[in-house]
Amino acid sequence: MLTVRVIPCLDVDAGRVVKGVRFAGLEDRGDPTELATAYDAQGADELVFLDVSATPEGRETAAPTVERLRANVSIPITVGGGVRAAADARRLLESGADKVALNTAAVERPELLGDLASRFGTQCTVIAIDAAACDRPACPSGYEVVTRSGACRTGLDAARWATRAEGEGAGEVLLTGFDRDGTRAGYDLGLIAAIRRAVDLPIVASGGASTPEHMAEAVAAGADAVLAASIFHEREWTVGDVKQRLAALGVEVRR
Repeated sequence: MLTVRVIPCLDVDAGRVVKGVRFAGLEDRGDPTELATAYDAQGADELVFLDVSATPEGRETAAPTVERLRANVSIPITVGGGVRAAADARRLLESGADKVALNTAAVERPELLGDLASRFGTQCTVIAIDAAACDRPACPSGYEVVTRSGACRTGLDAARWATRAEGEGAGEVLLTGFDRDGTRAGYDLGLIAAIRRAVDLPIVASGGASTPEHMAEAVAAGADAVLAASIFHEREWTVGDVKQRLAALGVEVRR
């Protein structure tokens, strides 16, 4: 059995780490390089870097920031935001990213996942799924995909989309419960379970964590990795302390 990964997330806007609730009301949380270096030292297994304004602003992800992160940390980095073509992914991978995450562009052009997988490998191709509760017949899983930082409700069933993304060539799912993002109410366990039933891919659970207990619940629901932001940025927990607590709860983590 693979160990569960603990992954801090850096949501970056205009070169600064920010955090809000449901992708809105963003507040400054610090310098991305300083935070990344600290998390690496604390024992983070990976980092996720999301340029949260790239897609809404119709621009590319800031490659120089990725380059600075790579120069200062040794752990794998997943980068997302503003990836619309293979050339965007190549630029980020050449800047130091290990994986590239797609959300809006993949929903609009699913074949882009296959293009990236064939060029760079499935291990570099991450489908980022932001999903919100949905009670319409079009969403039998109970969740629909949202894009453009939550501004667009697609009506696309999240589980069906995850299955399609896996078939197109995605190698991992970065799964964010939109309704829980920034709320500290815990991950959306129903969403995690729905996607776990739909795909065999590794799932990184995101959105709502405030305690290691929340993370253990996500793992029990089917997550292979747990992502958090605020609890690390605000120094409520170090990555090492989270791992120690998870181990005490019976979750197998990387030491």
